[in-house]
Amino acid sequence: MTRPPSSRTAAALFVALALSGPATADPERAITKENFDRTIAPLLTRRCLDCHGGAKPKGGLDLSRKQKALAGGKSGVAVVPGKPSASLLWEQVDAGSMPPKKPLTDDEKALLKAWIEAGAPWGGDPIDPFRATTDKRAGADWWSLQPVARPAPPAVKDASSVRNLIDRFILQRLEARGLKPSAPADRRTLIRRLSFDLLGLPPAPEDVAAFEADVSPDAYERLVERLLASPQYGVRWARHWLDVVRFGESNGFEHDEFRPNAWPYRDWVVRALNADLPYDEFARLQLAGDVLRPGDPEALKATGFLVAGAYDSVGQTQQSAAMRRVVRQDELEDVVGTVGQTFLGLTVHCARCHDHKFDPVRQEEYYRLTAALGGVRHGERDLPRSPAEVAAARQRLAALTKELTDLEAPARTGLLAGRARQPLTPPRPLARWDFAKGMTDAVGSLHATLQGSARLVPDGLKVDGHGHAETTPLAKELRAKTLEAWVTLDNLEQRGGGVIGVQTRDGAPFDALVFGEREPGRWMAGSEGFVRTQSFEGGAEVEAHRKPVHVALVYAEDGTITGYRNGQPYGRPYKTELQAFGAGQARVVFGLRHAPAGGDRLLAGTIHRAALYDRALTPAEVAASAGGASDFLADEEIGARLSPEKRAERRRLQARVAEQHALVSGPGPKVYAVMPRQPEAARLLARGNTQQPGALLSAGGVEALRGVHADFGLSPDAPEGEARRRFASWASDAKNPLFARVIANRVWHYHFGVGLVDTPNDFGFNGGRPSHPELLDGLAAELIDSGWSLKHLHRLLVTSATYRQSSRPDEAALKVDAGNRLLWRKSPLRLEAEAARDAMIRVTGRLNETMGGPGFQEYRITRAPGTVTNTFTPVEAAGDEFDRRTLYRTWARGGRSGLLDAFDCPDPSTTAPSRAVTTTPLQALAMLNNAQVLRNAERFAGRVRREAGEDAGKQVERAYLLAYGRAPDAEERERAKGVVERHGLGVLTRAIFNSNEFLYID
Repeated sequence: MTRPPSSRTAAALFVALALSGPATADPERAITKENFDRTIAPLLTRRCLDCHGGAKPKGGLDLSRKQKALAGGKSGVAVVPGKPSASLLWEQVDAGSMPPKKPLTDDEKALLKAWIEAGAPWGGDPIDPFRATTDKRAGADWWSLQPVARPAPPAVKDASSVRNLIDRFILQRLEARGLKPSAPADRRTLIRRLSFDLLGLPPAPEDVAAFEADVSPDAYERLVERLLASPQYGVRWARHWLDVVRFGESNGFEHDEFRPNAWPYRDWVVRALNADLPYDEFARLQLAGDVLRPGDPEALKATGFLVAGAYDSVGQTQQSAAMRRVVRQDELEDVVGTVGQTFLGLTVHCARCHDHKFDPVRQEEYYRLTAALGGVRHGERDLPRSPAEVAAARQRLAALTKELTDLEAPARTGLLAGRARQPLTPPRPLARWDFAKGMTDAVGSLHATLQGSARLVPDGLKVDGHGHAETTPLAKELRAKTLEAWVTLDNLEQRGGGVIGVQTRDGAPFDALVFGEREPGRWMAGSEGFVRTQSFEGGAEVEAHRKPVHVALVYAEDGTITGYRNGQPYGRPYKTELQAFGAGQARVVFGLRHAPAGGDRLLAGTIHRAALYDRALTPAEVAASAGGASDFLADEEIGARLSPEKRAERRRLQARVAEQHALVSGPGPKVYAVMPRQPEAARLLARGNTQQPGALLSAGGVEALRGVHADFGLSPDAPEGEARRRFASWASDAKNPLFARVIANRVWHYHFGVGLVDTPNDFGFNGGRPSHPELLDGLAAELIDSGWSLKHLHRLLVTSATYRQSSRPDEAALKVDAGNRLLWRKSPLRLEAEAARDAMIRVTGRLNETMGGPGFQEYRITRAPGTVTNTFTPVEAAGDEFDRRTLYRTWARGGRSGLLDAFDCPDPSTTAPSRAVTTTPLQALAMLNNAQVLRNAERFAGRVRREAGEDAGKQVERAYLLAYGRAPDAEERERAKGVVERHGLGVLTRAIFNSNEFLYID
């Protein structure tokens, strides 16, 4: 195969063709207006525009625009079309004085001269400064912005150690530098390495022994599969992810309010990783789960990602309007910046005040991203229950209800048999309407609002253009305690129409019995803000479309509201604390509350008559008003007829029925998640100043990313959910060149201690350059082709010969590659703070592997009197709940841990794509004196005594096996035995915790 020419050779060939005349020149190669952007513009961008472009070009010469380039600068005319010798630009370039530090090559000079001789034809005006990469910034041709392409595995001289495609790329670079890979690590080292990498825990001594004894050829691969299948895998790798997304369980800033319901997001990440949720879906759900899967509780939990960061409650609520706008822009920068770095490895937030100084991200594109994510708000939401959970609760509810009914049946029969069955005569109502006859009989005049079909408007009432009707004059006071109406509806599938209720003068509803609010065919009664999104658990309505149905609201003295249908209690009562309305401040609604002007067939109906009473009617009186008799029995009446044993059983059943009712229709648990809101219009802010709004912008992406379209096709006022959905699709697209590369690099980073790109959050100009670019593309392509399986990527990495190498140093290799960027060995890694703490608890035998739920708190949360500022005071962390994995510690931003902080545990207020690994005296002091360390050292000693007895030699043997997975050698045994005999076993176990072999992998 012919090798492609070098760039210098290609340039020379191009110049030759360009100068060869029209008869022989290739039209595609000729220097013309049409190919200016492909030939001359990149040259000027790379070599000239850093100085002679922008707002203040040097010497007054701006070569980015045609007219300014032809006009020249302070020194005179720079370009004279067709005349290089008269062009000051060519004179300086030909003399080698420009560019001053790195003159143009001969090929570049020839190309520039040929362009001037051809008449200096110009294409795009101005030249796009983001088109080409220069010595000072990245352009659209930057390596990470190009489409991912699966490379062919390179040939190597000695393939004997190659196990998969990773090894060929690594070996090729090693051979080019005269290096060889290290020998494979021993089996004890491998299982310890794997266990910490995949689970974050040391292996049990029995597992080490079993693996060392297993001589089957697939023993290692089976070990990998077993560890990947462990639930602790998700715990380990969730910690890495939470570092990146700056997950915390308090607001931070001045008040640092606690977030008691932030933990469901943490648990969702664990479950998603354990289930090997495809990474593209993993990302989309975190960005727009509530939009993509409305009603799915798991999808809602995933959006905790968007609000995992700090929240300035003071700045958002207690500042001036101008300051709140600034604080809001700060919050959006945090959201956009975190999203951009997490999924794209791009510091897009650096374009808030101006075009990005180093990467091809325009300021306009930053504000398009804020338009896509501008609806993100912090808050707590009721977590919807899953359909399976509700269905199971309904089944349990039906069975329990039958059991309760059977228990009460004898008492009910006896009570009803002794009750007079004749209907009672209800008291005189406060007001009565007969809409069919157009008559009103009222003691005092009330305000009635009738909406929907014109059939709802009786004679003699004034009707405005919205279908509202009212009586005059208004009531002096609303004293109604019972409201009732007979109503017919045209469509039993309507949703959201109020039938009868009370509302304020401005139309805000307070209490209502409504039809089909959440479940078509069912009614609800109760307070606004509670039942409007909950089922009332009433039976389905099947007759309201063909004959009037009697409905009533009854307010008891204790504030309880009960709904009735056809004289019978309907569903469950609700506490409303009905407020008193003053003169002219309330109105009674008989009609379909949400009908727009002109009516709506889905909300059409007829109210035939209605009445109001100034006291709460009894169930019997409600039934009488409806024209029937009531079989309602008070709870006390039934209880009095039962034996003490059956009363106790009844109370138990009633409690269980209430529990199932809550699962079926009550609000779900709370979750701290995105609380979306339609954002204000996004505008480009000059220099990021909220006082200088510019052009109106719609949601969009970054144009420089090849393979995906930056235009989302939305208007500036597009629905918030749609903007976020399209952003999630754009960011996670398989053709997005950054999406797969960034996560592949992250996984590599956590396995090898440093990524192929050593800045996991920055793949731009200021980030690191890939040590093995073809390998990175190969891993990204492998991830995509596997269906975005992260476990597949783990499997590929840990089964490679590169990963299985020994970590032993080699003097010759250290001289060539001291940083081990070429991977000639497996670099030893120190345990992170959480892994060190978990390992100490693991070897004590007391590790609590309970997963999920609220975290344990190593501090007491208090507030100063009269303030909302939280203080986090450390407490003694002793007990089973504190022996859980450190992931399940409650990560309040103000609740720090001395032990974890000493070992570089990052502040959750900021993203931590990679952790610092420092060595300080504080670490030694913490491992010697910290209360947790001392307690675990004693518990470790206690375990050793229980398992090894009182013999010091056997105690040493057991301690080494538990901590290191190996027996001590002769010298270690004797020295350790002497320590135990002189100072006690606890001193030895504490020394083990402080040893490098315990704190380092390999």
